[in-house]
Amino acid sequence: MRNLPGAVYRCLNDSHWTMEFLSAGVEKLTGYPAAAFFGEHPIAYASLIHPDDRAQVLTDTNQAVREGRPFQLSYRIITASGKLRWAWEQGSAVVDQDGNVSLEGFIADISALRRADLLAREQASLLDKAHDAIFVMDMHARITYWNKGAERLYGWEERQVLGQRMSDLLCDNHAAFSEALRTAIEEGEWAGELQQHRRDGTTIHADSRWTVVAGDPDTGVQQKILVISTDISERKINEERIHKLAYFDALTELPNRASLLDHLRRALLGSARSRKFGALMFLDLDNFKILNDTHGHAAGDMLLQAVARRLEHSVREADMVARLGGDEFVILVQPEEEMLEAAAHQAETVAAKVVAAMNAPFQLADFMYAVSTSVGVTMISGATDTVESALKQADTAMYQAKAAGRNTFRFFDPDMQAKWTARSELETGLRRALRNHEFILYYQPQLDGDSRVIGAEALLRWRQPNGELLYPTDFIKAAEETSLIVDIGRWVLGTACAELASWQGNPVTRHLSLSVNVSARQFVEPDFVPMTQEILAATGVDPHYLKFELTETLVVTDFAHTVETMETLRRLGITFSLDDFGTGYSSLAYLRKLPLDQLKIDYSFMRDVLTDRNDASIVRSIIALGDSLGLQVIAEGVETAGQRDFLSEAGCFVYQGYLYEPALSGERFTEYAASLH
Repeated sequence: MRNLPGAVYRCLNDSHWTMEFLSAGVEKLTGYPAAAFFGEHPIAYASLIHPDDRAQVLTDTNQAVREGRPFQLSYRIITASGKLRWAWEQGSAVVDQDGNVSLEGFIADISALRRADLLAREQASLLDKAHDAIFVMDMHARITYWNKGAERLYGWEERQVLGQRMSDLLCDNHAAFSEALRTAIEEGEWAGELQQHRRDGTTIHADSRWTVVAGDPDTGVQQKILVISTDISERKINEERIHKLAYFDALTELPNRASLLDHLRRALLGSARSRKFGALMFLDLDNFKILNDTHGHAAGDMLLQAVARRLEHSVREADMVARLGGDEFVILVQPEEEMLEAAAHQAETVAAKVVAAMNAPFQLADFMYAVSTSVGVTMISGATDTVESALKQADTAMYQAKAAGRNTFRFFDPDMQAKWTARSELETGLRRALRNHEFILYYQPQLDGDSRVIGAEALLRWRQPNGELLYPTDFIKAAEETSLIVDIGRWVLGTACAELASWQGNPVTRHLSLSVNVSARQFVEPDFVPMTQEILAATGVDPHYLKFELTETLVVTDFAHTVETMETLRRLGITFSLDDFGTGYSSLAYLRKLPLDQLKIDYSFMRDVLTDRNDASIVRSIIALGDSLGLQVIAEGVETAGQRDFLSEAGCFVYQGYLYEPALSGERFTEYAASLH
């Protein structure tokens, strides 16, 4: 306080503070010269004390005198110019030899300090009202100031944290803290994000700015670090949620298409620099739609989740598994091999592991389900490939794996690209054919042993815009591999029923039955039965003359569901024929349980039945089996009288083939049937 302007005094301890001595410094303090406090009409120093402070000053002074101790006071005085100043007084009682008590001491002007203190208090109050956490550290990271925002954010009160190191109190990542402190000291400031923890142990993300505040050697104020931190935990959570929605599949939690494209692009850029090779694998689940159709989408979702986990365990940690959508997955084997042969060997190992992993049945709720996968593999190099070409090649290779029998993998064959292009064009044409009514039905007569027409099989043809007529062998496989077969099958059934209804209105043809081929994809559709009922009602056809031809592959795919659907349709009057019998999974175990009416001998057996003992033996066995089960047997592909005679001798009396007529248009068939009536 020695640098503060003020005055030394000595006065009597009375109610007016009668001065005995007052130094000249009082004039600077009060505006009155020292002489004004002496003489005939002296100014009483007590009168300068602000009226609101005067009584308290007198009380505090008298109490200190009575207790025989020094006193320190601060109060306001009114100067000669009428201004208010803050005075700080330090004094004590002095007792002379006669017992008289006087006061002596020092009075100083502390207005500037008071203003600074008020400003500091105001600033501290404002800092306490700030939403952000604001605190101050010394250069050793010990906390020297802690605002209310810091209390709210971190949970500690100021008295609990003063003197503690920030790193010990708040930081989980000490390396990140040390780097931030070093940067702040060297560069004067640091800004960034730090993961911190609260008093309750929960973790927060803080966006912080550290600023070094210079010290003042004259006043002894040391350098400090001002820290302002904002809680961005909610923002980080939202950012993570948005990132997850944008780049991860919600069902399987695998990276999605957008994430895959980004990683593939980066992998190709890195490969272009390093000249290393990697691989891209495209795979889907064989016959996945059947699971959805028979057990519902919940079961399908469970399978996709389980498949995702198996795929993750089938690849290396550096590799990526992504889901494109539906049952389609992609595996990116990072370009790490300098030789193409080594990369191909690595890719083969991963692909084989994936195929093997899928072979084990999956536990889905209360039942086990077996599924296989077809995998297409293409080698990738940033020097030659693009994102688009790599995906296209892997996709093409996958279809090559399917063509090879499924449950396997194939590497991309450039020749396959041309086939895939043709297949894509074929799909486009099929869609156009449905829109433009380019499909037509032909009817191949079915005759009994007396050469009378007893029915027909509806056969699909595609008349293209140029007039060319395409047969099912040219396009039906492509339709079956897409949902188009369902739409085409609906058209076939509707058209066939309309034709059958027309026959039933003609006395010459009303006794004829009509066989319609139903694909496996169409038969397992959830709305197949209702759709059939709608067509029957719309056409007014008698369903007892309608026969559905099913393949062996269909009936064993989901036997229980197939039998249930067949029984429902049988109650409507529809009968069933097992098409291509003997070429698939022939088994008495299921054959005797199916509500069948007819077995059809495949034309492949008839072709060499007169020259091949095995074919002849198979045909005789089928006829005998049908007879023992009470089923009618019909042979297709009968082209010669010798073949017909062989069948007749073996006990088969219903025929279909070129020996009689090829498939005919509706008009010509009616004429033919009438001619043999």
